[in-house]
Amino acid sequence: MKHLKGIKLRHRKNTEDFSTIDFPLPSKIILPMSMHMGVPCTPLVKVGDCVRVGEKIGDCEAPFSVPIHSSVSGKVTAISDYRNAVGAVCKAVEIETDGKQEIYENIAPPVITDRGSFIKAVRECGVCGLGGAGFPTHIKLNPKNEIDTLIINAAECEPYITSDYREMLENTNDILSGIEFIKNILGIKNVKIAVEGNKPKAIEIFEELTKHDNDVEIHTLPSVYPQGAEKVIIYNTTGRIVKEGTIPAEVGVIVINVSTVGFIYRYSQTGMPFITRRITVDGNAVKESKNIFAPVGTPIVDILNFCKTDIDSLKAVISGGPMMGMCIPDINMPISKTTNALLAFNKYDDRKTSACIRCGRCADVCPFNLVPAEIDKAYKIRDVEDLLALKVNLCMNCGSCTYVCPANRKLAETNQLAKTILPKM
Repeated sequence: MKHLKGIKLRHRKNTEDFSTIDFPLPSKIILPMSMHMGVPCTPLVKVGDCVRVGEKIGDCEAPFSVPIHSSVSGKVTAISDYRNAVGAVCKAVEIETDGKQEIYENIAPPVITDRGSFIKAVRECGVCGLGGAGFPTHIKLNPKNEIDTLIINAAECEPYITSDYREMLENTNDILSGIEFIKNILGIKNVKIAVEGNKPKAIEIFEELTKHDNDVEIHTLPSVYPQGAEKVIIYNTTGRIVKEGTIPAEVGVIVINVSTVGFIYRYSQTGMPFITRRITVDGNAVKESKNIFAPVGTPIVDILNFCKTDIDSLKAVISGGPMMGMCIPDINMPISKTTNALLAFNKYDDRKTSACIRCGRCADVCPFNLVPAEIDKAYKIRDVEDLLALKVNLCMNCGSCTYVCPANRKLAETNQLAKTILPKM
């Protein structure tokens, strides 16, 4: 089957053989009420309240939202306005830890008897897409369309990041149990575990453990970025096309991140909501690169110090991968549910931007055959009609166009800005 276009990257998986270690309990955590796509939560606690591990401290009645739970036991010391890395403002709850890590007394495995109780449990656990986008998982697992294929996204195609890979090696049985659980509850016939070919150890383990299961296929993807993008992985595993303005469920597919699947199974057994995140910490300013489990809400500076980062030399800290990640404006900000990596650099590409030379490289590498140079031109003159004709809404911000541009033009960023001037669909 023909695969969509992409680019070859140096994967720099420096931490792939580093087992995940527990991060020491921080002195405080900060829990923004928006860590997911959708409506922010409202704090359920007030200053002075004592909370315990797993206790719900934020929620919202809107369907497109997920609750937030405390990852520590301690006292609420502040509730304030919080501005995230993209400038959006929400409330945040600050908790001073007491070192006891007392578990909330209502923590218990959920009672799941049918699809409805399953969807309710997934919402209550507070999980969202752990690949970075943060789409509420209970929405994804409750489509209106009939689903025949479940794709487990284990591509992890970004450089540096190995958090999903470590989940595959360290919690293989949880992943397979989670797949079976979801498949049976939702009545899905076929499962494809999609892994990039540069992870032979994970592929070998999954192939061995599923060799007698005719419903599960291990699909090896080429090591070409961006294999992990939702529409790309659907096409490259099934040949189905998710058209502009539609969602995967409309072609009979659900795509779910491999770490999300593993967590859902663990939650079904323990009842402990999503409060801890596996994170890859790497970059040329980091002296001791690691994979760590850290409480959600841990200040980034604490994690960087734990990994012996040269804070004074920092030029950039990225949450996520270098291609689609977000630069952090303040290292005192906390990690969120969607933080799968922290990359700290003391130098970066600071080439000057020059005029477009019409080489066409941006169009050559775009998986969706967009023409970023033309989108850039249309955006500058605010030509909405042309932007719609150029299908800018299809851009997934993979960054491939920016990466290959010899003029160092910020094409992927322009694509996202162009979307903001389009009429709401």
